[in-house]
Amino acid sequence: MTTVLTASPALLAPIFAAVLCACGNPQPTPTETTKPTAAAAAAPDAAMNLYSMKLHALDGSTVDMSQFHGKVTLVVNVASYCGYTPQYTGLQALHTELKGRGFAVLGFPCNDFGAQEPGTAAEIQSFCTTQHGVDFPLFAKLQTKEGKDQSPLYAQLQQTTGKLPGWNFCKYLVGKDGKALQFFAAGVAPDSKELRAAIESALE
Repeated sequence: MTTVLTASPALLAPIFAAVLCACGNPQPTPTETTKPTAAAAAAPDAAMNLYSMKLHALDGSTVDMSQFHGKVTLVVNVASYCGYTPQYTGLQALHTELKGRGFAVLGFPCNDFGAQEPGTAAEIQSFCTTQHGVDFPLFAKLQTKEGKDQSPLYAQLQQTTGKLPGWNFCKYLVGKDGKALQFFAAGVAPDSKELRAAIESALE
């Protein structure tokens, strides 16, 4: 005699669902999401570049970076109380000499390293102007380091070059199309032959 066991559809439904899930059901279940993860959403767009962004100036106004399209720029994370702070003078000299040829230094205050940029926007502006005669564009204080508060600018620079600043006054040379060309460590002075040669090449 053969005994046949039967089960109600209500009891079988969870079993079938588990089998489908284990086999790689392509359809999302009600608990899944088709939206990008937070990390993916935060990742910089590979098609973007510096000149496609809108950033904040030191005074809080919005700067459309497209105004620099066709120019060569030097992006520098600056600080007022660093051993490299005297580089401000050399950066200003570069900016003054080469701005007529389509070059600009862009300063981005940063308190990431040694808490050496603690000041307010007004204090930073006053220091740069009175102590070093800076008239190149200065932007709002930002974070260069990886993390949830990292500036989209530095996330993009990191993606393009594979490098992030390890200290204040690191430099990215950015080409006429807004793409980063080269990274220079903090110890590379504004008047170094290495940096100057790279700028001249980018300006050609």
